[in-house]
Amino acid sequence: MPSDAVILGFDTSAAHCAAALLSGDHVLATAHVEMSRGQAEHLMPLLEQVLAEAGKTWADLNAIAVGVGPGNFTGIRISVSAARGLALGLGIPAIGVNSFEALTQDPAPGINAVPGPRGQAYLSPEGGAPYLASADEMLEIMQDAPLKTPQAATIALQIAQAAAQKLRDNPDAQFDAPAPLYIKAADAAPPRDPAPTILPDDPA
Repeated sequence: MPSDAVILGFDTSAAHCAAALLSGDHVLATAHVEMSRGQAEHLMPLLEQVLAEAGKTWADLNAIAVGVGPGNFTGIRISVSAARGLALGLGIPAIGVNSFEALTQDPAPGINAVPGPRGQAYLSPEGGAPYLASADEMLEIMQDAPLKTPQAATIALQIAQAAAQKLRDNPDAQFDAPAPLYIKAADAAPPRDPAPTILPDDPA
């Protein structure tokens, strides 16, 4: 992998569709659209827009970087599926980057947090597993330190930068296919009714 690898990063884990193109330490292009739905229809045109703005094509890419959450279940699946498909079609690695890894690219002081439902937030304590903190816990935390949360305008670039760092640290690594980071169960519960019984065809 070249030191100035061209990496396309993108994210749809929240109410946005965001993309960025990075070559080494140089930011070639960024774009984002804030939206609560419709990421599946907007993602590919946004990626093509970023490539065109930088004067690049799909063939110029050395790697894909994708945000794997935590966040919106459907949004995460959209990006991860797109990253896997692009990587397979282009013959390049797809590198999953969670939001906590992306936020470490921001040197400003603060606690990395991803907004969750009902005033809660996802936290990733050092040496511990990510978890969903209660609203009361978040109020207490915010009294002592500011929060750093993903922003639509910067998250895709931070994802690309985090992926570039992974490549620099492990230039010969074989990266696993990106997978969603789900911390809480989906709000929609599976149906409780038993599956219908399928009767055999009447031989008569």
